[in-house]
Amino acid sequence: MIVEIGAFSLALALALSVAQALVGGLARWRRSPVMAGAAQGAAIGAFVALLVAFAALMYAFVTSDFSVANVAANSHTAKPLLYRVAGTWGSHEGSMLLWCLALTGCGAAVALYGRDLPAGLKTLTIAVQGLLGVVFLAYTVFASNPFNRMLNAPVEGRSLNPLLQDPALAFHPPALYVGYVGMSVVFSFAVAALIEGRVDAAWARWVRPWTLAAWSALTVGITLGAFWAYYELGWGGWWFWDPVENASFMPWLIAAALLHSAIVTEKRGALAGWTVFLALAAFTFSMLGAFLVRSGVLTSVHAFAVDPTRGVLLLTILGVTAGAGFALFAWRAPLFARGGVFAPVSRESALVLNNILLAAATATVLLGTLYPLMREAATGEAISVGPPFFNLTFTPLMAALAIILPAGPLLAWKRGDLNGVVQRLWLAALIALACGLAAYALISPRKAFSAAGVAMGAWLVIGALVELAERTRMFRASAAETLRRLGGLPRGAWGMTLAHLGLGVFVLGACFETGWKLEAAETLPIGGRLNLGEYSLVLDDIRGVEGPNYEAERGLLRAFKGETQICAPKPERRFYPAGGQTTTEVAICTRGLDHLYVVLGERRDAAGEPVWLVRGYWNPWALLIFIGPAIMALGGVVSLSDRRLRLAAGRKQEAVAA
Repeated sequence: MIVEIGAFSLALALALSVAQALVGGLARWRRSPVMAGAAQGAAIGAFVALLVAFAALMYAFVTSDFSVANVAANSHTAKPLLYRVAGTWGSHEGSMLLWCLALTGCGAAVALYGRDLPAGLKTLTIAVQGLLGVVFLAYTVFASNPFNRMLNAPVEGRSLNPLLQDPALAFHPPALYVGYVGMSVVFSFAVAALIEGRVDAAWARWVRPWTLAAWSALTVGITLGAFWAYYELGWGGWWFWDPVENASFMPWLIAAALLHSAIVTEKRGALAGWTVFLALAAFTFSMLGAFLVRSGVLTSVHAFAVDPTRGVLLLTILGVTAGAGFALFAWRAPLFARGGVFAPVSRESALVLNNILLAAATATVLLGTLYPLMREAATGEAISVGPPFFNLTFTPLMAALAIILPAGPLLAWKRGDLNGVVQRLWLAALIALACGLAAYALISPRKAFSAAGVAMGAWLVIGALVELAERTRMFRASAAETLRRLGGLPRGAWGMTLAHLGLGVFVLGACFETGWKLEAAETLPIGGRLNLGEYSLVLDDIRGVEGPNYEAERGLLRAFKGETQICAPKPERRFYPAGGQTTTEVAICTRGLDHLYVVLGERRDAAGEPVWLVRGYWNPWALLIFIGPAIMALGGVVSLSDRRLRLAAGRKQEAVAA
């Protein structure tokens, strides 16, 4: 009965989304407040219906209702409760239901919290959001229904991929989807503004909080995914430029560009057309990610489906939705005002250069992701584009962006003082250069590019602190005055500082870990030793372990630095009988910012004696790789808490219009 209620609620959400789109469009055409209110009610109702449907599917997973095909294919009674819950969104059908839940939730949020929006723009935005809901809900209901029953229910399910049975990955998709689908509101705002013919400072101010929320959620989702890959896949890395990784990274880059472009539109009335273009592109890249992950064109542990038929439907949705948005842009964009004029040296110019570099970086990632697919489709020849390509193309663009990033906030609007910026940043540049030279001189082996990366990370961190010091007149005013200014600093300013600081922390960790990590592997008998730089690992014993839904071999090791024991890693090699799959569970010893990373491989026989493959990695400063994005996401949340970001421009604009 619960499953039937879920199926009915899903169909009801589709009907309400249709009403939301039609009534919203008619409300704007007839300028009817009553119909506008009805459209808002339909948006809220669609979200409530999806909540009921999602809860019903979760109930089916928790209770192991194997009469539901989706549950039978992705769950098992022996699976821990957390992973039965996570199984709700761990399949293609469940993930699409989560996507639709987030999509209708965004529409409901606009209806409930868009009180300061102009009535016409709000109504059109809700109508466009309803259209998006119709498209994706229709796909879910008719092509990927998670409530489809089986005629002959099995006694047991086939379980979820063991690699996905992990706490980080349990929370990774919801965070990622909030980011992906949060861009739909920005898309709807852009389409509504194009129809209205109104893209001004107030519109940019309204777009920024939605973009910021989506960007922050994407940051969290991508970081959780990278952390999962780091300790679950057992290969010692955290990013491999996998096409599915790239699918989430591209909308993040475009959203970052949109955040900076919207500032120029808001403050100076410039770049209106470009800002709208980015708003359309952000959700387009999100839909591209949905297509890549769910179409079957990619084979990856991240992928949800291998069904070409549904892939064609998703590609059609992408083409129609994005095509309609960009066609409307091509028609209406020439009507936009050019906005304020600014000098080549100004904050506007720095933000424009920021956008050019981010857009070029996104194009590079897009090319590296899609070219192998297009090449294989055209010639049948399978090729791969991996880290070497991205290191040669993407990294220089990001290095250029990092160089200009600390200078931008110190430049004045319209016409900046370059000499003044140099005077403020020369000490930061000197310290960053000293950090890079110290890394090159003191760390063996000497690596110039890694040392340059350390200098770049230090430049970003110190530059963010210099910008904060300038705002508070630190070292130029009394301590009491500096503290007063710190207390009165807007949350938006704190958020920007944290975001730039977090990027610098990430760069420090990524460059240090990539440049100076150590790796060693050897087959060890009981009592054997593996040397890893100044560290060593001793295999003391191998024991069998029974888990809730797996059997495992657990290695008992001791890790030494010199003659001093520093930790006792316990890596495992697990076998899941339900799916017949084997996985590795790495052991990580944290030493300050460093990780000693240990993987237990398969058992072998050498001269009649059992041995086990043991791999060890020393990953210096690896912790910063995950702390940096956390600081960036915190910066986004802090900025989002600044009420001026959401309200001030809207009220001012409405007052002027009145």
